[in-house]
Amino acid sequence: MALLAQLIEDIGELPEHQRYGRVTGVSGMLLELGGVPREFSIGGRCEVVAGDGRRVSCEIVGFRAGKALAMPFTSIDGIGLGCKVNLVAGCAAIYPHESWLGRVVNAWGEPVDGKGPLIQGRVAYQLRAAPPPAHARKRVAGKIDLGVRAINTFTSCCRGQRMGIFAGSGVGKSSLMSMFARYTTADCTVIGLVGERGREVQEFIEDDLGPEGLARSIVVVATSDESPLMRRQAAYLTLAVAEFLRDLDNDVLCLIDSVTRFATAQREIGLSAGEPPTTKGYPPTVFAELPKLLERAGPGTGKGTITGLFSVLVDGDDHNEPIADAVRSILDGHIVLDRSIAERGRYPAINVLRSISRTMPGCNNEEESKLVATARTHLATYEDMAELIRLGAYRRGTDERVDEAMRFYPALEAFLTQRKDEKTDFATGYQSLDAILSAAPAGS
Repeated sequence: MALLAQLIEDIGELPEHQRYGRVTGVSGMLLELGGVPREFSIGGRCEVVAGDGRRVSCEIVGFRAGKALAMPFTSIDGIGLGCKVNLVAGCAAIYPHESWLGRVVNAWGEPVDGKGPLIQGRVAYQLRAAPPPAHARKRVAGKIDLGVRAINTFTSCCRGQRMGIFAGSGVGKSSLMSMFARYTTADCTVIGLVGERGREVQEFIEDDLGPEGLARSIVVVATSDESPLMRRQAAYLTLAVAEFLRDLDNDVLCLIDSVTRFATAQREIGLSAGEPPTTKGYPPTVFAELPKLLERAGPGTGKGTITGLFSVLVDGDDHNEPIADAVRSILDGHIVLDRSIAERGRYPAINVLRSISRTMPGCNNEEESKLVATARTHLATYEDMAELIRLGAYRRGTDERVDEAMRFYPALEAFLTQRKDEKTDFATGYQSLDAILSAAPAGS
C-alpha cells in the first residue's frame, strides 16, 4: 500500500507539458544540445532518446557557443545528430527510508541486491546538499569505538570527526574499513564504494562486511567501469543517505572508498567540459568539489553526527600528491598505511608515528595521553636506530633510551597487529598497552 500511495503521488507531480531540444554534436563522451539552451543550468538533468528508443540520462556540465554541453550517465551508443532531448524538472534528490538498512544500491539509489524494490521516504534529500552552517553545528565530543587497537589507542576517533585513510594500492585499506564497519559502536553505517573493482564488490559485502555488518549498513556501489558521473554521484548519494540517518538522531559512520576515485571522476568531467588542467592534470573544480563533499560529514545541528572515514589512494605511494595534500588539509586527522610495514607482514599496516587525530587530545584523559606518549616515544626511538639495529652495528648499553625501546618494541609490534576477525574495545586496548609498558625488565 505504501508503494501504491507513493506511485499515485509521483503521477500527480508529472508536468502538464514538456519542452525538448535536439542533439547538435557529439564529441567523445560529450553531447552538444541545441534548441532550448536557456532552459538548462549547470547540474541540470535531461534525457536523450537514442535511435533505438533507449533513454539516456545526462547532466549539464557546461555551455559553449550557445549550446549546452551534457555528459551521459551511461553509454552513448545509438545517439546521433537530431536525437530528441527531454528536460527533467527539479534537482537531483533521493527519498531515503529506514528500511534501506541492509540493502545495496547503485548511484541512483536503486536496489542492486535482488531483494526487491525500496520503500521511498517522504522527505527529499538533495544529492549535492550544502553542509550545516558552521555556527549552528554541535562540537565534536566523545570517542567512537572502531574496534581496531591501533586506531582506538594511538589515533582515537571522536563522534563527528572526519579522518582520512592514506595508502597505496594493495596495502589493506579496504580490509581496514571493513573492520570499522563490523566492529564500530556507531548506530549505523553508510558505505560508499566509489570506482570499486566489480569483482571485489561481492567479496567485500559477503566476506569482509558479512551478514552482521550488512544488517546495519547501507552500501552504495559504483564500479570502475561506470561513467564518471555515476562514480561521482555515488559519493554524493552516500553523504545524502548519511545525512538522512543523522537527522534521525543517529551516530552514523560514513565510509567512502575512495575519495581519489571521486576526484578522478571529477577530473574526467572537468576536462571533457573544457576546463584547463592544473596540478597533475586536475582541473580547478576538483579542488572546489572536495571540501563541498567532505564538509558534509561531521556533527549536525541536532543530536545526530556523521563520523567520516575517507580512504585516499596515494599515487605511487607519494603522500604529498595533490589530492592527498588537499584532503589532508580539510580533514581532522589522517591514518597512514605504510607499504614497508605491510611487506614485513604486520596488518593492519598503520604507521602510528605518521598518523594523527586532531581531536584526540581533547577526548583522552591524562592517563591515556601519558600511555600513548610513552609508547610513541619508544617506537620513534627504535625507528631512528632501526637500520643500525638490523645491521648489528648498535651495541646494547650504548644508549639507555635505545635499549629500553628495543625491549618494548616486539611487544608493541604485536599490540599493533590485529586479525580481521578480531575486535578490541577501548578499555581492552588501553589495558593491554599499560601492561606492556609496565612490564619489568627481564632478569629484574
